[in-house]
Amino acid sequence: MAAACAVTAALTLLPLARHGDGTGGADARGGTVTASPARAAACTEPEASLKPSGADGPDIERIKARGKLVAGVDQNSFRWGYRDPASGELEGFDIDLVRAIADDVLGDPDAVVFRAIPTNQRIAALENDQVDVVVRTMTINCERLEQVSFSTAYFRAGQQVLAPKESAITGYDASLRGKRVCSAEGSTAYEALEKESFGAVYRDEHDGTGRDRDRLTVPNQLDCLVRLQLGEVDAIVTDNALAAGQAAQDPAVELKGKAPFTTEFYGVATKKGADDLVARVNKVLVDYRAGGSDSAWMRSYRKWLAAGLPGITAPPPPTYRDD
Repeated sequence: MAAACAVTAALTLLPLARHGDGTGGADARGGTVTASPARAAACTEPEASLKPSGADGPDIERIKARGKLVAGVDQNSFRWGYRDPASGELEGFDIDLVRAIADDVLGDPDAVVFRAIPTNQRIAALENDQVDVVVRTMTINCERLEQVSFSTAYFRAGQQVLAPKESAITGYDASLRGKRVCSAEGSTAYEALEKESFGAVYRDEHDGTGRDRDRLTVPNQLDCLVRLQLGEVDAIVTDNALAAGQAAQDPAVELKGKAPFTTEFYGVATKKGADDLVARVNKVLVDYRAGGSDSAWMRSYRKWLAAGLPGITAPPPPTYRDD
């Protein structure tokens, strides 16, 4: 297979997380936890966020005093957040959104400190005040809402299988039985495999210990593509939005199955309770979506994503909480 266009993250903020006992999601460092029954029952519409506002609050004032927005992003996901090999600059759909937030809050789209964080460190980076926002293809769900706050949805995606074109794997189905399947630690893909693996091998033998080889569960999602190219795994489960970028990097692989088997929405994550920042991001997203086919959202989509994810005619509409 063609070599991956991967680069090592320039800055890993915190030690890599490991899964716990394997009976639930990753721990707080890994990005997901098992919600308490009472809270899980109360969370019926996780995509509903605070109403947009341009008012300043403590979080916005802190960003303004610093003069920079500190954003946790990816630099390995082609077309979403990746480092251009020629210019060395970060580019992609998520990066465009970060710059729009910085422009609104600070009046300068370049007033950003980008911090590259692996998939399994997104929540920890917020909890430890390493970043103001995480804009990194992060799915909004009830479990994560126990640890962080989210903006309204800015993209709709879904889980799908990525495998070599010549593979007998046909999708997220019984064709995975006995196959080695890779996913990222702290990802919704790993959670999906925990719920239904179809007999796939998806957990490392010493997962959650110092002997974990990070072969089937990896810190960064793009590590899975490298494992696939090396023949160490047979397939990947990940968001179709990310998988489309990986298929563009390596023409020997393709998405399997007619459509994603889940529906997920990406949101901008902040530290839990950073309500003024969430409301401000939601205001940015209102402006970002406005303008129909000529909106900033659609222009960014056409530039970065349309080739691999054709047919999208509008961003997902926002949903707001009543309180």
